[in-house]
Amino acid sequence: MNIEEPGLGIITIKELTKCEGEATASNRKGKLIFFYEWVLHLDWTAVLFENPEKDVKGSIEIPNLSEENDPDEIDVNITVSAGGSDGDKVKEFLRKKGTSNIRKKLGEYIETLKKEYAVDLIKPTKGQAVVKENKTHISPTRTDNSFSSNVMNTTNNIEKMGLGCKISTSKICTNHTFKCTADELYRALTQREMVVAFTRGDVKLEVEKGGKFEFFGGNISGEFESLEPNKQIVQKWRFKSWPSGHYSTVTMDIVQRNDCTELQLSQTGVPSNEVEKTKEGWRNYYWESIKRTFGFGAILL
Repeated sequence: MNIEEPGLGIITIKELTKCEGEATASNRKGKLIFFYEWVLHLDWTAVLFENPEKDVKGSIEIPNLSEENDPDEIDVNITVSAGGSDGDKVKEFLRKKGTSNIRKKLGEYIETLKKEYAVDLIKPTKGQAVVKENKTHISPTRTDNSFSSNVMNTTNNIEKMGLGCKISTSKICTNHTFKCTADELYRALTQREMVVAFTRGDVKLEVEKGGKFEFFGGNISGEFESLEPNKQIVQKWRFKSWPSGHYSTVTMDIVQRNDCTELQLSQTGVPSNEVEKTKEGWRNYYWESIKRTFGFGAILL
């Protein structure tokens, strides 16, 4: 979101660095009820008309985005981290004038929240108290194991505010060889009994386009984007420790060779600080475990 002030400069609210709280939409006795309570932290930068090369930046805290406050009652706290007296000028502008733009965007988020979360709520018939309730928690330190598409929905809503959420990411590309056929490897990755065997625990597995999965007690979760039997699997995939709502895209190409099967893995969108952990996880908990469990070890020459 850009805010321009003649004679001063252009202020850009460019990154949502923290989002904690919850939102609920429910249907009780025919009445739609909404609850939301968020704490937001954002970064801003400014390009000054008189000195465009100067580093001017700071942050914004919104501690009380909730249904108890109308948009014009939401607190917007502005701080400066660089820029000296020029930074103070930008802070004063944001405090007096820019705050109204921010509150307007938050008001748009509230309306979007109510519209999108109310779509799937079914009107109750006589005698029913609650038909359906949708609840979402977003926090960088989220610890629950449930997989919920609502996390993505709420994150997308905040991105629609023009605030965004930027994460530095990297790509992983690895190849692995298995002493089995392409059909056997594909089944090891998609057949519930075989997945349970190599992960050594209960799994949630819906092998279809849009189907969800959870492995290793919810530490790995995602959904299938496409499936081509014995040839390719594409998934949205994440570690529980990653920022809430962030998914990578995993593409597994299964190639039948004369005497073995090669799996070519490409994974985009991996948080840069999680690359080594992710590589190690694939190696130890997927590929080596599959080889040990089913005897698919690589041929030794």
